[in-house]
Amino acid sequence: MMAVKSERHLHLRVLLAERALRSQSAVHDALAERGVKTHPSTVGRDLEELGARKVRDADGQLVYRLDEADSSAGSQLVNALPSTGELDAVLAAFVHSVAHAGNIVVLRTPPACASPVASALDTSGGPSVLGTVAGDDTVLVVIADRHDVAEVAQDLRRRSAGATPPAKP
Repeated sequence: MMAVKSERHLHLRVLLAERALRSQSAVHDALAERGVKTHPSTVGRDLEELGARKVRDADGQLVYRLDEADSSAGSQLVNALPSTGELDAVLAAFVHSVAHAGNIVVLRTPPACASPVASALDTSGGPSVLGTVAGDDTVLVVIADRHDVAEVAQDLRRRSAGATPPAKP
């Protein structure tokens, strides 16, 4: 099954930040290594939509990179993830485990994937999420006092598993 655009874009952001990819075929292969199936021509369109450019790396080689503002501040990610369905896709794509203590929920991700998850939660997490702190493979989610942290953690656990939470009576 082909990956949805928002999921591909998230994977591309992570890949372009962590690897020196010199060609569209290298980008396509890197996506495939992550389990993201796509057509090679789609990669070119995605790179263009994200504003990826070829720049010289420390070795003088031309590699794809995103503008510093886009990759560090997540400005395009903020605009790309307004809906709950897209937040669910990000959680399902990147979150391996969910735990909680006090008013903090801890999400574990693959290496270099915490930032997209944190940005998605900051953008679309709703009133229960006061804010997030992202490391390399861990996201700390601070939950507002007026919300039950165990309930929020369970909701995130369900959403990261790709399951739809049950409707509240």
